Amino acid sequence: MTSLSDIRSTFLDYFKRQGHEVVASSPLVPRNDPTLMFTNSGMVQFKNRFTGVESGAYQRATTSQKCVRAGGKHNDLDNVGYTARHHTFFEMLGNFSFGDYFKTEAIPFAWELLTKDFGIDKSKLLTTVYHTDDEAFDMWRKIGVPEDRIIRIATDDNFWRMGPTGPCGPCTEIFYDHGDHIWGGPPGSADEDGDRFIEIWNVVFMQNEQFEDGTMTPLEMQSIDTGMGLERIGALLQGGHDNYETDLFKALIEASAHATSTDPFGDQNVHHRVIADHLRSTSFLIAEGVLPSNEGRGYVLRRIMRRAMRHAHLLGAQDPVMHRLVPALVREMGAAYPELGQGQTLIEDTLLNEEIRFKTTLDRGLKLLDEALEGVAEGADLPGETAFKLYDTYGFPLDLTQDALREKGRGVDTDGFDAAMEAQKAKARAAWSGTGAAADAAIWFDLADQHGVTEFLGYETETAEGQLLALVKGAEAVEAASVGDEVALVFNQSPFYAESGGQVGDTGTVKTDSGVAEVTDTKKVAGVFLHMAEVTEGTLTRGQGTELVVDHGRRSDIRANHSATHLLHEALREVLGDHVAQRGSLNAPDRLRFDFSHNAAVSLEDLRKIEAKVNGMIRQNTAVETRIMTPDDARALGAQALFGEKYGDEVRVVSMGRAPTGKGVNGDNWSLELCGGTHVRQTGDIGAFVTLGDSASSAGVRRIEALTGQAALDYLQGQDQTLAQTALALKTQAAEVPERVKSLLDERKALTNEVAQLRRELAMGGSKAEADAAKTINGVAFKAQVMQGVTGKDLPGMIDEMKSAMGSGAVLLIADADGKVAVAAGVTSDLTDKVSAVDLVKAAVAELGGKGGGGRPDMAQGGAKDAANADAAIAAAEAVLQG
Repeated sequence: MTSLSDIRSTFLDYFKRQGHEVVASSPLVPRNDPTLMFTNSGMVQFKNRFTGVESGAYQRATTSQKCVRAGGKHNDLDNVGYTARHHTFFEMLGNFSFGDYFKTEAIPFAWELLTKDFGIDKSKLLTTVYHTDDEAFDMWRKIGVPEDRIIRIATDDNFWRMGPTGPCGPCTEIFYDHGDHIWGGPPGSADEDGDRFIEIWNVVFMQNEQFEDGTMTPLEMQSIDTGMGLERIGALLQGGHDNYETDLFKALIEASAHATSTDPFGDQNVHHRVIADHLRSTSFLIAEGVLPSNEGRGYVLRRIMRRAMRHAHLLGAQDPVMHRLVPALVREMGAAYPELGQGQTLIEDTLLNEEIRFKTTLDRGLKLLDEALEGVAEGADLPGETAFKLYDTYGFPLDLTQDALREKGRGVDTDGFDAAMEAQKAKARAAWSGTGAAADAAIWFDLADQHGVTEFLGYETETAEGQLLALVKGAEAVEAASVGDEVALVFNQSPFYAESGGQVGDTGTVKTDSGVAEVTDTKKVAGVFLHMAEVTEGTLTRGQGTELVVDHGRRSDIRANHSATHLLHEALREVLGDHVAQRGSLNAPDRLRFDFSHNAAVSLEDLRKIEAKVNGMIRQNTAVETRIMTPDDARALGAQALFGEKYGDEVRVVSMGRAPTGKGVNGDNWSLELCGGTHVRQTGDIGAFVTLGDSASSAGVRRIEALTGQAALDYLQGQDQTLAQTALALKTQAAEVPERVKSLLDERKALTNEVAQLRRELAMGGSKAEADAAKTINGVAFKAQVMQGVTGKDLPGMIDEMKSAMGSGAVLLIADADGKVAVAAGVTSDLTDKVSAVDLVKAAVAELGGKGGGGRPDMAQGGAKDAANADAAIAAAEAVLQG
């Protein structure tokens, strides 16, 4: 047995021969257990099978499960590198029975695999059983294990529970005796913590159900759940008991030593061990879409990454190291886990960017830490307040302070740190309360403070399980909601996208054991996702586990429209020029809207060119790729930023489309933008793209609305049907065509002349009473008009034309159409320091029964109720000019 890869294959092949389905490893981010930060054992993906909630096509399964233990209850981070068997990432080999076989088959399976297929000396093995489990004891004795090597254990070490209630049962563990030259005693003895007897396999007999009152009853479906660490059994089969001396770790440690030009052994070995272990966990997490952040899983990832980077620093590395080790990991594990190869670019970019940024923090933090220690007594812990200052003021995390002090034989006063943290939060909350924000919004800040921000899972999945942390009805938190209640639901994690960056919020369904709610929108406040919902069945109660399902069809349409806006943006830049920049967008399920800087209407010819370019990129059907980098690096690369968005330390950079070599941003990428939204996987998923036209959004800003996918095809089909019906009507009236065409042309000519005349009248003043030349008031040329049948949205363009014709002056227009009154004013740029269009509008609106008005000194707008007092409104504006 020469490699961990061989051991993994041998294990899976053995159980496949025994009728087990070989099931792929589930993701490290659990989809069916919201209480877990990461998948930490092989049984996680089968949880619902064991409880009977789900059924499947197979009753026996075997897996090699990716696991991470670096946060929460199972947190081995601080021990990694200093012991022989602690890891943040490991593989758990397991075989499972869902009501099929039980103890009489599970125990012989384990014994045969270990002693025959793996060839382990039987005399080196001993087992433990729960002290009352006579059946397991007898089974071990029956297959030949001496009674003195079957140890009864009366503690929870040999009794497994899923939780305070639910499935549970005794377990049996198999230990390997490394010999009396190593210190330690057998399990259950005073010296059991030594390294002589090492547990290699645990077999759980899930035979009972435990209730709240502490009683247990036998389960109808008795099952098997086993777990054996691949690294641990690998160390044994390769002749040792140190996991870091297995072939896989040796390869990664050698890569680390080569990258840092250091010795892989001796005093530096612990640093290489940390780097090798953390390389695995960070790479697998990034490959699954977890990215470094200051909250939740992203925070744990960042903590692991930075711990490895600090150890690279201790090895003397002056340049980033971690990203250079990814190819070695892909070589070792890429065949078993293809996601590593598929995500290699993302992994390398994320590690590089984090290490560049962290190096500055590390150098400064370690210097500050040394200075802080000068005033602390020899051997004493660092005061918590000092540690908090390093964290809060200089960005040096507590765990790194603890890790650095550990090597000096010191610790941190964590109680003092926590107290300083709470004081800082209280101060921040008091400052926020003084901003005048709506009082009922405080509840979301309270929830963020209490539970943390919502973790978004929707980049990778549209279904997940979450824990219902809060229900808010109106502005008050409630314990439960029943049929007909409209509530905002808050979960610890969610696949629902919260409205942001122009993309609308998701809708869908949430279900608990006792009720169902329909989510009608998803919003975000203080990082908390608010699932706006109506309870349609039963009751939802705080604390429940909940299944969250996004409306797939709607999400797919939104994704298509969002990705199309990226392609549209680049097409506009190519056709109209580099001055085009996004000024707003809407990505909804039924359409997309894109506002951009441009001073003239887009011609029909240019619209067709833009449409053709977008559809060309759709037909390429290239992958839509996401990378993580700093905003500065992204912009240096040529990425376009969303208008009005604020960015943190790291951004998602979305690229799509393949440009001719040398003509695209960043090489061959056609579109490259900073974006946190959801997108299609391939450009071909957009289907089709059709523009509905171009219009003015505001001064200097144009708007294009468009359709994608089925909506675009339906629109084009409707156009075709209209043309076909027109052609049929003309065909059936062929004899009348010449005369009818002549009549239509005459009508069109007359209408064209009439429209031209009306436009001229409007430009001249609309009516004889209002067509007088501009007045001069206090040295300012002033023209005011009341326009009938003109809407407010037409006023800015008309004012721009009148200002241009005047050269210098001020304009006031009052529009009255269908009972709606609008007011707009404009001032040429040479006069804005003397008079403001905002003041003119406010004065006029007040006389017309409206309130307020706003805009810029050169252009402002407002609304009113009645145009009857137009003369008084104009007089009020003139009074403003008089000063």
